[in-house]
Amino acid sequence: MSYVLLENARLFDGVSPTIREGVSVLIDGNRIVEVSESKIQVENADRIDCQGKTLMPGMIDAHVHIYAESLKFGSPEPPITYRAQYAQKFMRHILGCGFTSIRDVAGGDHGMAMALRDGFFVGPRYYYGGLCLSQTGGHGDLRQNYASASFCDCGATHNFLAVIADGVDECIKAVREELRKGANHIKIMASGGVLSPSDPLERCQYSDAEIRAIVEECDRRGAYVAAHCHTDKSIRRCVELGVRTIEHGTLIEEETAQFVAERGAFVVPTMATIFALKDEGKSFGIDAVSYEKLCRVADSAMDGLAVMKKAGVKMGFGSDLIGPMHVRQGTEFTLRRNMLSAWDILHSATVVNAEIIGMAGQLGAVMRGYLADLLLVDDNPLDNIDLLAANGAHLSLIMVDGKFIKRTI
Repeated sequence: MSYVLLENARLFDGVSPTIREGVSVLIDGNRIVEVSESKIQVENADRIDCQGKTLMPGMIDAHVHIYAESLKFGSPEPPITYRAQYAQKFMRHILGCGFTSIRDVAGGDHGMAMALRDGFFVGPRYYYGGLCLSQTGGHGDLRQNYASASFCDCGATHNFLAVIADGVDECIKAVREELRKGANHIKIMASGGVLSPSDPLERCQYSDAEIRAIVEECDRRGAYVAAHCHTDKSIRRCVELGVRTIEHGTLIEEETAQFVAERGAFVVPTMATIFALKDEGKSFGIDAVSYEKLCRVADSAMDGLAVMKKAGVKMGFGSDLIGPMHVRQGTEFTLRRNMLSAWDILHSATVVNAEIIGMAGQLGAVMRGYLADLLLVDDNPLDNIDLLAANGAHLSLIMVDGKFIKRTI
C-alpha cells in the first residue's frame, strides 16, 4: 500500500478540546498508522504540506433522509428512480460539506448502500435504518385525514419513509423485515410530529408493550432503537423502555435530561430543520396547524440544548434537512453556537456520533488505528465554527477511507 504523509498541520483530534501544533499524520491505505509532533521518517510517501491548517476528523451527520426530495408530503410520490438520482446528488453535496459519514433515520435502503459499495458514485459512509415504524395516525402516517386506508392488515409500506405497524406482532414483523434488508438500527415514531397532519404534538405514540417488543427484537439482532420524540414525557418513556437514541428532543426538561444522562442514552437535536421551516415554512406550503406546532418546538429547542449540556447528556449532531432546505446544512453549526462551545459542537459531530453509529474506535477521531476519514480546514474551527458552516468552502482536503475526495493544497 502507498503512504500519505500529512505534515505541518494543526490538529483537532476530536477528543481533546485543545489544538496541537506542528503535527504529522501518516496514513497507510485506509488507516492512520502514526500521529506525531516529531518528524515522521518514511519513504515513498505522498507528502502534503498542510501549511499550518487544521486537520480534523471527518464529520458525521446522524439525522438525514436521503430520499426526502420534497416537503410536499401526502402528494403523489415520484418514481424511485427519480428519488435515487436525488439521493446521489444530496450525498455528494453533504460529503462536500465535510460529512464523511451519515445516518439515514427513515427511508434508507440496501440498494443505495450497494451502489456506494460498488463505486457507482462517490459519497459518504452510509448507515441506514430502513423504513421507520409508525402506528396508524402516527407521525409516519402522512395521509390526510380524509384519506381512506391504503394498506393491508399485515402492516404494509405506506410511504417512502415509513411502514405502518400496529400491535406487538406487526411491530416485531416490521423490525425483522427492516433488519433483514440490512438496517443497522430501527427508528420509531414515539410522539407527535410537526409536519404530519393527524397527530397532536403532545401525544405519545405506540404502547409500552409495542416499544418494549421493538427494543427486545433489536437487542436480539445487535441493533438499536432510535425514537422520534419532541415532548418531555415521550423522551423519558422511551429511555425507560430501552430506546438508545432520541431524535429532536426539543421539549426536554431538566429532570428528564438528568435521567437520560444517567441511562447513557443519546439525544440528537436537529436545529437546522426546525429554524429553516420556521423561516421559510410558509413559502414551502406548510399548513397553519403544522406551523403552530413548529413554532412551539422552535421556542423550546435552544433552551433544550442548554438543559442537556448542563445535565451531561451525550448530544449527537443531526440536520434533518429536506429537499430545498439542504443549502442550509451549515446552519446546524451557527445555531448551536448560541448555546454551546465550538468544541461541544465538533465533539458531537465526531466522537459522539461515531459512538451512535456503532463506529467508536474507528471513526470520529484522528488517532492511530482509526480509519482515515479526514478534513483539512483553512483555519481553526475551535476559534471560528463558521468555517464549517460554509458548505465546504473552507476545506482544502476531504478524505474518506484513505482516498482524496477533494484536494486543493
